[in-house]
Amino acid sequence: MDSKLLDILACPLCKGPLQYAKAQQLLICRADRLAYPIRDGIPVMLEDEARTLEPMDPLLKD
Repeated sequence: MDSKLLDILACPLCKGPLQYAKAQQLLICRADRLAYPIRDGIPVMLEDEARTLEPMDPLLKD
């Protein structure tokens, strides 16, 4: 994922920053505990497409 794109993308719900999980091809919003998929290099920033993460999910760790 292009770092310039990551700098301007924000969570569509809380407008907070996103973390890129390269191995899983996800964008993570820690505040909302959501994982947005990246398909064919394109972030899918739709709430309906996001996966809710459990509080202890390893993707939420630093």
